[in-house]
Amino acid sequence: MLRRLQKKWKVGPKQLFFILCVFAITGTLTTWLTRAVIGWVGFDADSFWLWKALVRIGVLVFGYQIILLSIAFLFGQFPFFWKFEKRLLQRLGLFKKQPSLTEHHGQH
Repeated sequence: MLRRLQKKWKVGPKQLFFILCVFAITGTLTTWLTRAVIGWVGFDADSFWLWKALVRIGVLVFGYQIILLSIAFLFGQFPFFWKFEKRLLQRLGLFKKQPSLTEHHGQH
C-alpha cells in the first residue's frame, strides 16, 4: 500500500513518511480544535444538534485546510500539499485552474 502511494504521489520513502505525519497530525489537531470550538461556543448535550453539526462541519472543512497547510509548512511539505489543496478547491469550484504556458502558446 505504501509503495502504491509513493508511486501515485511520485515521492520517495522519506517524503512519504513526512506526508503521512502531516495527515496524522492534522487529523488529530482538527479533532481537538473542533471539540474546543464546540465547548467555547457553549454547546452542550442539550444544544440543538443541527447547530452543533454546522459548527463541526465548518471547523472540519475550513479549519482542516488551514491546519493542513500549516503543518505541511512545518514539515517542509508545503508545495506537495498546496498542489493537493488547489486540486480540491478546483473540484469544489472555489479556485480557478490557471492556464498552462502551452495553452497560451499560439494565442496572441
